[in-house]
Amino acid sequence: MAKPTLAEIEERLWNDGVSAESYDGSGEKYQAAILEQYKMYVDMADRISARRGLTNTFFLTLNTAIFTLFGVLWKDSPDQISDAVLIVLLVVILGQCVTWWLLVRSYRLLNSAKYEVVGLLEKRLPSSPYWSAEWKALGEGKDRRLYIPLSHVEGWVPFFFAGAYVLGFVIATA
Repeated sequence: MAKPTLAEIEERLWNDGVSAESYDGSGEKYQAAILEQYKMYVDMADRISARRGLTNTFFLTLNTAIFTLFGVLWKDSPDQISDAVLIVLLVVILGQCVTWWLLVRSYRLLNSAKYEVVGLLEKRLPSSPYWSAEWKALGEGKDRRLYIPLSHVEGWVPFFFAGAYVLGFVIATA
């Protein structure tokens, strides 16, 4: 399925049966409702970013512990660990690296969608701080001197660890 366009997303964002006339007053209540929804939605997007950070912290800690444990076990008794055990451990560890990458990718896609919706909500507000102004100030992620999107970096970290594990396995079994 192709990614929906902003126009398709915007078409689903607004309820056709609800307009400024649906609210009592001169449209101020309608604008206040949009602003309140905007605030809640931005807060939800920030929470997703926080969970994404916690996920990365968890997996970085886990992989650091795995490297430490492997180093201690290898130093004290490398001959007592069979190749079969190493293969099983490698498969499990590579599985958690794939899981980490999938979670990071999922959070990245979810955040991207949320910020597209934030941008569409901002079209009905007096300013567009997230979608237009901040993103433009950061060179829209295209100018690496201004900003390197974290999602570009964090997606490679699980592969870095997976490569280190495979290299360690090759060295250990050689």
